Amino acid sequence: MSPPPPPPPRPVPRRVWNSTGLLVLGRLWGSACTLTILAVLSRHLDSAPFGRFTFYLALFLILDSFVDLGTGQIAVRWTASEPGRTRSVVAAARRVRLTTGTLGFLGVGLLAWVLDEEGAGWIVLAALYPLTHALELSTTVLKNQIAWARPVAVRTVAATTSLLLVLGAVAGGVSTPAPFLVAVAGGSTLGNLLLHLASRNHLPPATHTVPESARRLLRTALPIGLAGLCQQTYFWIDNLFVRPICGQEELGRYNLSVRIMSFGIMAAVYAAMASLPWLTREHRMGQLGPAVARLAAPMVLIGGLATGMVWGLAEPILGLFGEDGSFASAAPALRWLMLASLAVYAGAPLLTAVVASGASAGVLRIAAIGLAINLLGNSLLVVPMGIEGAALATLVTEVWVVAGSAWTLMRAGAKPTVPRRAWLWLGGPLGFGFGYGLSLWIRSVAGG
Repeated sequence: MSPPPPPPPRPVPRRVWNSTGLLVLGRLWGSACTLTILAVLSRHLDSAPFGRFTFYLALFLILDSFVDLGTGQIAVRWTASEPGRTRSVVAAARRVRLTTGTLGFLGVGLLAWVLDEEGAGWIVLAALYPLTHALELSTTVLKNQIAWARPVAVRTVAATTSLLLVLGAVAGGVSTPAPFLVAVAGGSTLGNLLLHLASRNHLPPATHTVPESARRLLRTALPIGLAGLCQQTYFWIDNLFVRPICGQEELGRYNLSVRIMSFGIMAAVYAAMASLPWLTREHRMGQLGPAVARLAAPMVLIGGLATGMVWGLAEPILGLFGEDGSFASAAPALRWLMLASLAVYAGAPLLTAVVASGASAGVLRIAAIGLAINLLGNSLLVVPMGIEGAALATLVTEVWVVAGSAWTLMRAGAKPTVPRRAWLWLGGPLGFGFGYGLSLWIRSVAGG
């Protein structure tokens, strides 16, 4: 007797799209606050101090990834179908994050001392905030419910607080970059505290009386955590090439372009984040490939439209920063980064599907090779091409993530296509062309 046919692929749950919309709206506000901070400080600080400010902002993003070390994703994976484990898993993950947060704090302090940075004490003070990521783990329960309203509201408050603290420091006459790092960290610290307070009462009753092992959780999370660290590192490691080779002024211009890229890829990143519990459940039902295709194909279309528009408007966008228009010189780098952004719209959901499949070694392999490609690309391209070479290295890295993730899923029997609808993936290039044409029309109407 032949086995019964597999169930037909189900559409992406409305909660995933609703949560993605909420996350994007929250991120829009958060990114607007960040870009406002950068716009204000690009005019308030000299070029070199501004470049140093963006360098430490990038370092703190890597530090965030190191402190997490995959614990957030594993907490979701372990509790998505077993909510009674949530309290115990969260407690174990907190112990891991407190350890990594302490190590990260000590590492930043050592770096500031070795580089003899101006305002090293302020930098070390700012580096304390990742310890509060241990409190953020309470949101695991809301992630499993794909209920992002409270986290988004809290992150909105946190971003606004950072902006207000920076503006207050500017008004108070602060003229060095390090105190502004403390202002940004202050908002993040408040956000983690409020996330804990907003989530703790929603944790389900414990049904597991045996405490979860922090060591076991760390062993399970480590491949994904190292993969995430590699991802964050290859996104920002070019700072170590651009700063000594091109100078701090060019570093500031490049990091601004990367921030614009980060702003542009938020829909892909947050759709992937919101979909992890659903993709995990679809994997258990044998429907992971069609599920991620239904999620990714429209995201790539959206990404193509957005990146195509920015490609054509690179100079006007960058011209909004600084007083002398010098940031517009980074337009070629920004264009390479827009192509990298389009790759992210495909790669982020595919890589999340690899996480949902439980192929932790595959996730780490993809990210580690990506880091190696990025380091090689920067070492070969930054000297002859400057910041444009760093951006090109980022593009090659993100294309690898797409290819590596798709190959890993196909090897696992989860081909990322909807039956008879593989053509949906063409939406990305078509959207890019339409977005670029729209940008040309906007420039013609605006007279430039």
